[in-house]
Amino acid sequence: MAKKSQDEDLLMEDELTAAFLGDDADMDAPASNDTAEGTPSNEWEEDEAIPGQLAVDVYETKEKLIVKARTAGVNKNDLDVSIADNTLSVRGTLSAGSDEGVENYFVQECYWGEFSRSIALPVPVKEEEIEAVLKDGVLTISFTKVKQDTVKKITIQ
Repeated sequence: MAKKSQDEDLLMEDELTAAFLGDDADMDAPASNDTAEGTPSNEWEEDEAIPGQLAVDVYETKEKLIVKARTAGVNKNDLDVSIADNTLSVRGTLSAGSDEGVENYFVQECYWGEFSRSIALPVPVKEEEIEAVLKDGVLTISFTKVKQDTVKKITIQ
C-alpha cells in the first residue's frame, strides 16, 4: 500500500471541511492560515453567523417515534420545538456565559450560539400527541405513530 504524502492529507482535510461546511470554493487553491500581515487568521469570526446543527438520534418502538438530541447546557426556555407538515424543527441557543476577564483562549472547541435542526419524520405521527422532555441535558421528543393497515387490498376497476 502506497504511503500518502502530506499534501494529499491536506487536500483530503480541505475536501472534508468544504463538504461539512457546504463550501464550493476551489479545492485546488492552496490553503493558508495567515493573513497578509503574517498573523494567523481566524476562520470562525463572530460576524460569520453559521448556526450549529443539532445532532439527533431518531428511532421507533412499536407505538412511538422517538427523537433524542444532546442539549447539555441549554435552558428549556432557550429551546423552540415545533412540527409542521410532518417535519420536526428544533432551534435553540447555547450560551457560554460571560467571557469577562478572558485575555486569551488556548483551546476553544466548544460551540456556543444558535443551533437548529429540521427533520422530515420517517413515519406518520399524530401531531396532537407529542411529548417533549428535557432531562439531564438530553431533549427527548416522543410521537405517537399513526397506525396503518399492514396490507390494504386495492380493487381494480
